[in-house]
Amino acid sequence: MNRSSSSTPATSAADYLLCTNCRKVLRKEKRIRVSQPSTRGPSAFIPEKEVVQANTVDERTNLLVEEYSTSGRLDNITQVMSLHAQYLESFLRSQFYMLRMDGPLPLPYRHYIAIMAAARHQCSYLINMHVDEFLKTGGIAEWLNGLEYVPQRLKNLNEINKLLAHRPWLITKDHIQKLVKTGENNWSLPELVHAVVLLAHYHALASFVFGSGINPERDPDTSNGFRLISVNNFCVCDLANDNNIENASLSSNFGIVDSLSELEALMERMKRLQEEREDEEASQEEMTTRFEKEKKESLFVVSRAFDDDIVSTSDVSRYIEDPGFGYKDFARRGEEHLPTFRAQDYTWENHGFSLVNRLYSDIGHLLDEKFRMVYNLTYNTMATHEDVDTTMLRRALFNYVHCMFGIRYDDYDYGEVNQLLERSLKVYIKTVTCYPERTTKRMYDSYWRQFKHSEKVHVNLLLMEARMQAELLYALRAITRHLT
Repeated sequence: MNRSSSSTPATSAADYLLCTNCRKVLRKEKRIRVSQPSTRGPSAFIPEKEVVQANTVDERTNLLVEEYSTSGRLDNITQVMSLHAQYLESFLRSQFYMLRMDGPLPLPYRHYIAIMAAARHQCSYLINMHVDEFLKTGGIAEWLNGLEYVPQRLKNLNEINKLLAHRPWLITKDHIQKLVKTGENNWSLPELVHAVVLLAHYHALASFVFGSGINPERDPDTSNGFRLISVNNFCVCDLANDNNIENASLSSNFGIVDSLSELEALMERMKRLQEEREDEEASQEEMTTRFEKEKKESLFVVSRAFDDDIVSTSDVSRYIEDPGFGYKDFARRGEEHLPTFRAQDYTWENHGFSLVNRLYSDIGHLLDEKFRMVYNLTYNTMATHEDVDTTMLRRALFNYVHCMFGIRYDDYDYGEVNQLLERSLKVYIKTVTCYPERTTKRMYDSYWRQFKHSEKVHVNLLLMEARMQAELLYALRAITRHLT
């Protein structure tokens, strides 16, 4: 058979470039076929039977869905989250309150804002869900043609949507003042707080959708068992994150350490850190140095893979402006004096909670319960080990996300992050948090290979809530400054 088919499109040198790391030749724009999961379970990453078993054992999930589901059915997100039924209740209650209960915004606005937020990460799963809900709650169908068809005041949310999703540290009181200034298109502060909570919630939920491999309820992009995805200017050496690696291939493993010894090594590091903490506390100067070191090192975690603008597909980009605007590392190379959000100066507990609760009654209590639930959630297990205190590990995961957003806790030793989170896990965390639409099953599989899927879902819940809290802290701080 003649392999040089005449149907093959012609290419030129302009279609290619050299990887700046490994000098490999790359096609500038390419689409690869990814095989669809063999089952139509809720997740492409988690075996269907694991989720189904959890759902059949826990009838409470069905009761929660009956009471709090906004879609009226057990959707794929809920099924995966049901691996942690305690958390699921907090999640469903707060989401139901945002979308259904009394609040400053009319119901169709709430769903349209959810669509705008999900579109920043090209999350068609959430967009499709809220297009349906938007229409069911009386939304004007014409608005679904794009932003040019919506009221100006909704359009005015574009800037804060963009900044919250990708670079929340850039939000200032000026952004708030522009939205609440007098005029026919202004937002009241309660309306704006409701909108901000929705935006942060759906940016973070997009991270969970991609991080957990949530399958579409329906997938229009699938044909013959394959799905096309774009891979632009991306080299596999970016995954390895090591400029010296050559001849990397898509089949190469992330790590060479045997997964069992990986688990034992992590347990040993946790034990050693606990002993060192009891023996001697680091000085404030040392703690500051370790934070700055971790912040700068986060630059080198999956940074080169996504230097180029991400261009949204047309059906998604109609809901956003400036689709090429994305995450840029908080700590850019070459900057000497990097701005830092000191958590002690504006905390969720002492500042954000009371402000959000005052302007949007009761949502603060629901969010606070959800943050506390995921942060304190533990079964005292790690893979095959029982009676393990995982506090140190959970705190490292939460604080690493905040570190990437420039938030520092004075009382936390960031040396623990480097000790507890190995490179492939950091790659996964940064991707899920900052560029969730680029998450792959390979990244999910690459870390904690001895751990249960439910434990990895717990990681995703922590990342989601840490991200949401980070976005809210920046937005609420800007609102506070506007008020003062």
